[in-house]
Order: sequence, then C-alpha cells, then structure tokens
Amino acid sequence: MSFVPKKQAYNAQINAVTLGTGEKAITIGGQNVMPFYTFDAPIENAPKIGIEVSHSTASWTTPGLAELYAGCTTMAECAVKAATVPGVDFIALNFAAADPNGENRSTEDCVADAKAVAEATDLPLVVLGCKNLEKDGELLSKLAEALQGKNVLIMAAKNENYKTVGASVALAYGQKIGAETADDINLAKQLNIMLKGVGVAGENMVMDIGTAAVGYGYEYAASTFDRIRLAALAQGDADLKMPILAVASVDAWGVKEATATEEDEPAWGNQEERAIGMEISTATADLVGGADAIVLRHPAAIATIKQFITELV
Repeated sequence: MSFVPKKQAYNAQINAVTLGTGEKAITIGGQNVMPFYTFDAPIENAPKIGIEVSHSTASWTTPGLAELYAGCTTMAECAVKAATVPGVDFIALNFAAADPNGENRSTEDCVADAKAVAEATDLPLVVLGCKNLEKDGELLSKLAEALQGKNVLIMAAKNENYKTVGASVALAYGQKIGAETADDINLAKQLNIMLKGVGVAGENMVMDIGTAAVGYGYEYAASTFDRIRLAALAQGDADLKMPILAVASVDAWGVKEATATEEDEPAWGNQEERAIGMEISTATADLVGGADAIVLRHPAAIATIKQFITELV
C-alpha cells in the first residue's frame, strides 16, 4: 500500500498586499500554508526580494557593492543600478541619513530624493524611515504625500506614532503602511489592532516584526515568526494575517562578522564573504520563519536567495 501524506492546508490565509503599479507591481502574502510547504498546497505568491538603497550607498567600499554603484553620486542613480540586479523585485529606500542624531538630512532633501527615484525606476518602492520617532512623524507623511499614485509601502508605524503616521500614510495618501514591533507577538497584534482602530484596513498593512543577524539573539525573532504565522493560519487570527517584511540587510551588515577588517580578524577570512554569508543566513532564517518579503544589499546574496526561493516554491 502506497504512502499517502496527510496535507495540512488551512482555511485561513495571509492577506495579499499589492505594491507598485503597472507591469512591475508585486503581490506579497496570500498563502494558506506554512512557509514553503508546497507539499500541502500551492504558494501563489513566492517571497519577494528587495534591494536596499540609501544616501550612503554610493560610498560603500565593499568590492561587490563599490563595483555595482561605480559612478553613482545620487540616490536615484544608485536606484537605477540596483534595479538591474537579477532577482530584485522592489527597491527599499533607507532614509537613515535623516536621523537628527546622525547626518540630519532634511525632510525636503529626502522627499526630493524619493521623487527622483520614483521617476527613475518603475520597480515598486518600500520606504524605510530614520528610526527617530519625531523625525519619522514628519518625514514618512511627507514621503507618502510625494509618492501618491505609486502605491508604495511606508515603513513603519510604531506604538508611539501610529495615529499620525498611520492616518497620514494610509488614509490621507492611500499608501500601504508597515507596522513595526520588536520580536513580540502580543505587541505586533496590539499595534495592528490600534492601526485598524484609526481606520487603516488590514488589507493595506504589512508587518515588520523584527529580525536579527543570526547568532545575535535570533531565537527571539524565530519564535516570533513561528507564533505569528501559526496564529494567523491555524487560529485564523485576523489581527495577525498581514504579510511580513524583514529588513535583513541592516542587521546582517551591522555585526562584527561583517564589519571587522581582515587586518583586525585575520583568522576570519575575507570580509566581504563573511558579510555575504551573514546576509544569506539571516535572510534564509527569516524566509523559513514566514517572511513574505526580504530586503538585502549585496548582489551575491540576492542571487543565492533568489535561487533558494525558486527551488523551494
């Protein structure tokens, strides 16, 4: 007698959220099985890959990145080059330079850069703020206004600013909104409920539930991914059915394994290879946990993750 596996597809499913416009628009989410469980049911929308572009991209010195962005001086020029990388589905604009505790780039300059990028490429855009609550409260709203009609995803509303950011981004300007929390299923659910309370539809929301470079407390991220995805599918929790976006690039490229030079750590080997390895390891962990979209930086990491997704879906 042949073995007949018992399939476990769920009645509930993750919300499908479309980003961008025209032929290059993408849809994330929509599945009703656990990550890559294609033996249970088909996965219509494979996880999507974004490439990070920031104000510092043109000055990155890592050989592979320096080669890719050679000759670029502006964010828009970097975005055009980034869009040519095979496997890229969207561009993630990181406005960390707007942080008042850092470069303190003005909101007006950031808006001008975002508009230039939108004019230079037809790929969907995801906008990452500067992580400063006060500055993001102003910046994200202005960016949402400037990019009206582009159907972008603005990351991210937080517990402290969800009323102003959520209302302006999603309600006033019709953009998709990201809800950001840190490795806690209860906080993630609470923020989603609060955003719904100010009128944001669940179908217009994406979650950033937190991640970490592998080896740096990633077990907290892993358990949060698993619990949220199971609550959404197995329990049909409508407040946790939003697709998940994970920004793996920032965490992976910020740890010592990626930043230490070969002179400082000669036993660790090539610095660029270490950074790529951290990015790939972090991205694969996020994806098998349930991320519907991943943000990466290096073309080699993007190529590997693209192959990983293609072979599993």
